[in-house]
Amino acid sequence: MKKLLNTLYITSPGKYLSLDGENIVVSEKDEEVTRVPLHNIEAVVTFGYTGASPALMGACAERNISLSFLTPSGRFLARVTGSQRGNILLRREQYRIAGSPEESLKIARNFIVGKLYNSKWVIERVCRDYPMRVDVEKLRGVSVKLSGAVIEAKGAASADFLRGVEGKAASDFFSVFDDMILQQKTDFAFSGRSRRPPLDPINAMLSFAYTLLTGMCSSALEAVGLDPYEGFFHTERPGRASLSLDLVEELRSVMADRFVLTLINKRIADPSCFIKKESGAVIMTDAFRKTFLSQWQSKKQEVITHPFLDEKVEWGMVPFSQALLLARYIRGDLDEYPPFFWK
Repeated sequence: MKKLLNTLYITSPGKYLSLDGENIVVSEKDEEVTRVPLHNIEAVVTFGYTGASPALMGACAERNISLSFLTPSGRFLARVTGSQRGNILLRREQYRIAGSPEESLKIARNFIVGKLYNSKWVIERVCRDYPMRVDVEKLRGVSVKLSGAVIEAKGAASADFLRGVEGKAASDFFSVFDDMILQQKTDFAFSGRSRRPPLDPINAMLSFAYTLLTGMCSSALEAVGLDPYEGFFHTERPGRASLSLDLVEELRSVMADRFVLTLINKRIADPSCFIKKESGAVIMTDAFRKTFLSQWQSKKQEVITHPFLDEKVEWGMVPFSQALLLARYIRGDLDEYPPFFWK
């Protein structure tokens, strides 16, 4: 259980929520674990299928406390909101900002600044931890380029210029991705991104990790009342969760790219985990997909200190914290959207 920005997160799937007076009671196997006063809470997000009592749902609706239900893996299921407010004002403001190129750019810049900063520090962390096993000069050269890209992104005067900066920086980052592979280099050689379909084991893992991260971001945005399909950096396209993809950008390198590198460098993944189809596409075996998901869930439970909130949070809660901060910016509670900076 975690309370973050007046939102109560129930991350253990076996917890049941009920109402006792003016308190939310959290129970497991009919035994009370804790209770939280309703007046301290703006929203509740619970992961699991155990559920909540109708009395609590009604009390949350009356007090305009959003109650969101997600699966244990973080997929959004449903949300109960009060009839007086709901999320219409928040979404209306989201749509207004999305329709303004200047205001959209202000948020988009911060998404990309976060991405470039985090990509830089993924490289710097490898240089620090393995100076005798990597070409430090080569990696630091790309790190310097990413530092320059951060400055360019901060000053971007148009969305097209920002996309150009982001595209070049992504190319620079992936140019040294192979250098950060420290084990099984013969079996896991990386020459560049390939999508739809992935053409090698690394791209198969990257694509799957990005899919999982996008799902987490979509659930986080839904849980705070934002529309995942109306973005500020990615353009609108039918069926594309553009805002989810926006949020993924700043978390991509630290949550997905590093995770894939860990699977290879710790030999959790090996060549037997993949199948090459006649079309050239490379897919994961069913057994390894289960291993991948298990490792992903374990990674989500690791605790870090959130750089902006200065609170202990699990990695799996980072998309939710960023979605909350974005919602608060859109409501006017923050002067700007604070990207997630990892170091």
